Amino acid sequence: MPVRPIVNRVSRRLTRAGLGVSIAAATMLATSASAQIVRHANPGPGPSLILQSVTIPAGAETLVLSGQLAAPIDPSKPVTGVESFGDTRTQTVSIFTKIKAILAEHGYTMADVYKLTVFVTADPKRGDGKMDFAGMNDGFKQFFGSADNPNTVARSTVQVAALAGPNYLVEIEATAARMPRR
Repeated sequence: MPVRPIVNRVSRRLTRAGLGVSIAAATMLATSASAQIVRHANPGPGPSLILQSVTIPAGAETLVLSGQLAAPIDPSKPVTGVESFGDTRTQTVSIFTKIKAILAEHGYTMADVYKLTVFVTADPKRGDGKMDFAGMNDGFKQFFGSADNPNTVARSTVQVAALAGPNYLVEIEATAARMPRR
């Protein structure tokens, strides 16, 4: 008879411990399920092309892309200079098209991109030694803040002296994040 009360006490303790673990696990799952990537708009009058910041919650899956360069406009022709890759706008569109394809290979979309670093060289056709910021933004707007992808990103754009080759005017690094699919 003395064995029975000990078994009951042990059984109750194990039941309580199991219940505690179950509640903790359910709380963690509910918290992670409700976590979202939050895009913080730039303060100011009217919409901005870029975000002030982005909050990425714990548990988000991220994909970091190395800097991407433009593809030749016509790959069947020999490269003869910058004109083989196009102006700043054309190169920007080429790069974002490439980024979109890389993201798709990994199960991401352009809407998952939250951070870009854009390196731009001076456009020789401008003749003033300055980057074509407007041309880069025109290409950017085809992929972000559009009907297809209303999301925009945190972004840094810097003018650099040169890129990996003399024919490149733009290089773009991208980082994407998404919550795990269940």
